[in-house]
Amino acid sequence: MSKVRTRFAPSPTGYMHVGNLRTALYAYLTARSAGGDFILRIEDTDQERIVDGAVDIIYNTLKENGLTWDEGPDVGGDYGPYVQSERMGIFKEYAVQLVEKGEAYYCFCTAERLEKLHAEQKAAGEVVGHYDRCCRDLPREEVERRLANGESYVIRQKMPTEGTTFFDDLIYGRVEVENRELEDQILIKSDGMPTYNFANVVDDHLMGITHVVRGNEYLSSSPKYNLLYRAFGWDVPVYIHCPPVMKDAHTKLSKRNGDASYQDLVAQGYLKEAILNYLLLLGWSPKGDEEYFTLDEMIKIWNPEWINKAPAIFDIVKLRAFNAQYINRTSDEEFVKLARPYVESVVKRPINLELLCVNLKPRCEILSDIPARVAFIQEMPEYSIELYRNKKFKTNENDALVALEKLLPALESVTDWSRQGVYDACAPLVAELGVKAGWLLYPLGIALSGMQATPGGGTDVAAVIGKELTLERMRAAIAKLRAEL
Repeated sequence: MSKVRTRFAPSPTGYMHVGNLRTALYAYLTARSAGGDFILRIEDTDQERIVDGAVDIIYNTLKENGLTWDEGPDVGGDYGPYVQSERMGIFKEYAVQLVEKGEAYYCFCTAERLEKLHAEQKAAGEVVGHYDRCCRDLPREEVERRLANGESYVIRQKMPTEGTTFFDDLIYGRVEVENRELEDQILIKSDGMPTYNFANVVDDHLMGITHVVRGNEYLSSSPKYNLLYRAFGWDVPVYIHCPPVMKDAHTKLSKRNGDASYQDLVAQGYLKEAILNYLLLLGWSPKGDEEYFTLDEMIKIWNPEWINKAPAIFDIVKLRAFNAQYINRTSDEEFVKLARPYVESVVKRPINLELLCVNLKPRCEILSDIPARVAFIQEMPEYSIELYRNKKFKTNENDALVALEKLLPALESVTDWSRQGVYDACAPLVAELGVKAGWLLYPLGIALSGMQATPGGGTDVAAVIGKELTLERMRAAIAKLRAEL
């Protein structure tokens, strides 16, 4: 078998949709797992939908995720150019070849005639939009005369009218269609531009693509692709159609509908490694129970035959859980780098960032959760003294006042204001009062944060925010309790 060559051929129409990134990943893995080549091709023939900067987004997204390409617009290669709009002369040439072989024909039907045809089809209850092949068998002399007169035309593929056409897909098996259902599709439009279906086939052949990985929305078009390959006498590639990524049981994810793009997820604080790992499993199942894979591990275990037929539901709850696992697997040093901009977006005072992050890491699902969790450090929120009640530690507001009045002088005397130093100052009071540590320290956390859930226990919060702020907030809490009890 020849060397495996796959391609990712996105349109630069905006942000990278997660379904597009999954397709790129599957195409990349199919190539790399077989020691083959991965090609990037930009399909920009739909000029009206092109978004400025979208090509850079494609480049950056693939590079961020390690999906490097062997050939493409920026790195070149033997089969360029790799931007479809730069290949325009090629497609007309190949369409004319098909005309000369009797596999395609010039169609001179005007827009007015087609509109009338569609109206008649609608009135008769027929399928609207199906071309009636009016120009299919025009005499050669008439075609040449009308071309010489400069009449507007399209080039249509001459489809068989009897029998069936089939293709074999690695995931869906043999797919067969009745030829009478196939329309004589347009290959070259009246403005000289190729249709997507035609340009795709020509480019894939000329670039030596052996495996076509794409979404299953192209299943219905694949018989037409096969007929083009056969008309030219070209080898048909291996088809790998992937199930759609759905937002629920009925609706596909779509950037047109405002669904989250890869860039949106990164901006929300999801790690790129977690996103890529999660996308791997959206429509593909490994053998065994392991779910967490690096890109190198994905390459080693990848088998495209394990792609599922069933649609994959994009579950944001599961992605959050995935992300939490990836955050927990980072080193403490790496997590500080990740968390710093989120902490500093709300906290402007000096703190022990490293200790704060030690406590944040096991409690963090996505990085954008961090600002709300640490905002209390900058400004103490208003809170009710009812927060001091805790069933687990059997504490109420009066117990909290006792605990804080005991803790205040102990912490005032601390000279080593560190995590251990603060804890060592509090520990003797547990034995002195004959209580559990939580009974004593739970009120400290409330007094310092005004929140029930804090990044770490009371002594850790104190060590994070510093001695001066700790004592200031404890005195304010004691005064609040005395005033309201």
